[in-house]
Amino acid sequence: MANTVRTRFAPSPTGFMHVGNLRTALYEYLVTKSLGGDFILRIEDTDQERKVEGAVDIIYDTLQKAGLKHDEGPDIGGEYGPYVQSERKDMYLPYARELIEKGQAYYCFCTKERLDMLRENADEPGAGYDRHCRNLPQEEIDQKLADGVPYVIRQKMPLEGSTTFEDAVFGTITVENSELQDQILIKADGYPTYNFANVIDDHTMNITHVVRGSEYLSSTPKYNLLYEAFGWEIPTYIHLPLIMGKNDDGSISKLSKRHGATSFEDLVKAGFLPEAIINYIALLGWAPKDNREMFTLAELCENFSIDGISKSPAVFDYDKLEWFNGEYIKAMSVEQFARISMPYFRKAIPTKELDWVKVASILQQRTTRLTQIPEKIEFFETQPDYEKDLFVNKKSKTNLENAPVMLKAAIDALEALTEWNHNTIHDCLIDLAVRLEVKNGTVMWPVRIAASGMSVTPGGAVEILEILGRDESMKRLYAGLEKLS
Repeated sequence: MANTVRTRFAPSPTGFMHVGNLRTALYEYLVTKSLGGDFILRIEDTDQERKVEGAVDIIYDTLQKAGLKHDEGPDIGGEYGPYVQSERKDMYLPYARELIEKGQAYYCFCTKERLDMLRENADEPGAGYDRHCRNLPQEEIDQKLADGVPYVIRQKMPLEGSTTFEDAVFGTITVENSELQDQILIKADGYPTYNFANVIDDHTMNITHVVRGSEYLSSTPKYNLLYEAFGWEIPTYIHLPLIMGKNDDGSISKLSKRHGATSFEDLVKAGFLPEAIINYIALLGWAPKDNREMFTLAELCENFSIDGISKSPAVFDYDKLEWFNGEYIKAMSVEQFARISMPYFRKAIPTKELDWVKVASILQQRTTRLTQIPEKIEFFETQPDYEKDLFVNKKSKTNLENAPVMLKAAIDALEALTEWNHNTIHDCLIDLAVRLEVKNGTVMWPVRIAASGMSVTPGGAVEILEILGRDESMKRLYAGLEKLS
């Protein structure tokens, strides 16, 4: 067995990359990178019926956006390929036959009808196979094989005693062998089952650490009995706690679509940054020693340790993720924020060319998800219809009597400006308030309402006038004055 730590991410191409899958990939990456090892990508496509067109591209795309770079895989190769299960198809049957020779597996010729009948007549649900073919005489087996009777190959489980294994998170786990069914290793179509292919691939790819969800704890003894039957070294198991979602009534249940976006793709579409998603998901089931929360991927690799993984289920909290996202947005340079916000700017403002960095600067502190941007800035493209009641504001001491007076004075003062920039607009309006002996807000409020047509805007009157530019600003201020008269 190799000394280098090797983990593998082995998704099935069945559609989206669920948060649970992504966390598994992330922890596999962090386990191996924190120990200086290799991260392998393997595509498990033995379940041909569930295969979804384009799903492999989603896997590559997600890993790339998340920053989880694999060291070996179908696209880059490596010394343990091929890295797609269906391309390894011919490997598995010889291993299953080896187990038959060792008395650890057997041919099962039972028909689908017989198995269906067993299920229907079972005393309890999930009672399983009755081991009908487990001890067939050799002549009968040879005859059926010669006649081409379809078969599966089943694992011969021990009927008494128990199987014990060590898990790095959950400790010592013991399962009674009587609970283990004679699982199928090779299906009638010649394809291996998920469990069997997994063991063969992990061994032949020198995988040292198997990281997966705790729902696989109960099937781990089956894997170990296979390793033992072949005389192979058993890998280190790291089972991860479940990810739960919060229900409306405050209870929790396994995370699903009804809790909100649960795939990486959907979360990105909902306006979350890949880096924030990864940072948040890293903390779903792992606690750093110093309780800090913000980590880059490189810092996660430095700080991650297996003993920080929790046994308790983790609850996916969208509000917490949104807080993380807001912190990531605030930490960017304004130019960087303008760059990633551009698709959202264009959605709201398709026809105008504005100073996008200035637009970004008024939004950055007020944005927790990128999808919030369009509705905040649509008024730059087209001013909404608004009622003149918006000019009334108690805090700014404005009403329908003084608003037109303030607006007219502001228009006259602004018309006289020779330069149109933040400082000149700001000084002009502040000087006006001093001259008229009113609060700054008494001048600013009517100007902002007339310029935007909205009571809540990112940025105040000065920023809005600067971004709109002189011509559009004056046009809107005159229209506001007309509305007030």
